[in-house]
Amino acid sequence: MSLVKLPPFIVTLGTYGIAFALTHIYSEEQTISGLPGTLTYFDKTFPLGDTDITYGSVAMLVLFALAWYVLRQTAAGRHVYAVGNNPEAARLSGIDTRRVLLGVYTAAGLIYGLAALLLVARTGVGDPNAGQTDNLDSITAVVLGGTSLFGGRGSVIGTLLGALIVGIIRNGLQLMGVPSIYQTLITGILVIAAVAVDQFNRGRQK
Repeated sequence: MSLVKLPPFIVTLGTYGIAFALTHIYSEEQTISGLPGTLTYFDKTFPLGDTDITYGSVAMLVLFALAWYVLRQTAAGRHVYAVGNNPEAARLSGIDTRRVLLGVYTAAGLIYGLAALLLVARTGVGDPNAGQTDNLDSITAVVLGGTSLFGGRGSVIGTLLGALIVGIIRNGLQLMGVPSIYQTLITGILVIAAVAVDQFNRGRQK
């Protein structure tokens, strides 16, 4: 994508379609149970006071902490923000934009794989239909957390708070007995509203 300069959104959407289809082909439309312990390890818990904490929760916090450190405390992180804000200006300032983009896409792919592993550990099965709305939830969490879809602005802590907000909303809707299709509808409205606010703020800053 960074070498042939294809639109990132289109490549992501196309790759998602390919991965989704291959998953269904490989699983033959069947939910796979009886997974080995190595795939469900992150669902195991350890006591912390009167609460049992899953290893998956610890892994999530470690990933957030690592991402925060890289983006805020390293030159590579500052390069990511610079390329996201204005790729041409970043290139003229001496930043290898292709290398930065390749690193970002590689890191993103690794994180997606870890997220899938955490989901499998939580559910205990390999469901080919799992996570179909997670991409929308992820976008909503990122935008609600203050990250601009137009690049150059955002924080890992804000994304964590956005994810907590989406999780609370989803959990509240489930407790209220709201059908899943309406939960997706509400999430879609949230992300459009958040992007509209971001666009409005960008317009005021110009």
